[in-house]
Amino acid sequence: MKISIGSDHGGYALKQELIAYLQEKGHEVEDFGCHDTSSCDYPDFGEAAARAVASGACERGIVICTTGIGISISANKVKGIRCALCSEPYSAEMTRRHNDANVLAMGAGMIAPMMAKRIVDVFLSTEFEGGRHQRRIDKMMAIEGK
Repeated sequence: MKISIGSDHGGYALKQELIAYLQEKGHEVEDFGCHDTSSCDYPDFGEAAARAVASGACERGIVICTTGIGISISANKVKGIRCALCSEPYSAEMTRRHNDANVLAMGAGMIAPMMAKRIVDVFLSTEFEGGRHQRRIDKMMAIEGK
């Protein structure tokens, strides 16, 4: 699977660890920055990673900042993105099953790397259930632009 990934300085170390982890598992990863721990603005990197998913260049995305909040809001501003902030595996499972989330947000200051890897595994391996959930997603996505 081709995965976009982006972080600010607060998520840089976890992003680097996840890139290596994902590549070891055979995924192709496109890194949209940041590229070091210098202070930077999370909207730049959340948007870039989300646009790669929205355009179809990447199948899923992962965005990381210290809390995951700001970067998830930024990613969700991109049309076609359903970014979910998850701090444990059950939320990652359910957002895939019921919301067909295509971008995962995490807070590097909130969860340990081992938990982040478990969340990523669940997010990438869980399929969307469709059915009644598709009707709800259609309504949710129709909110854009109103």
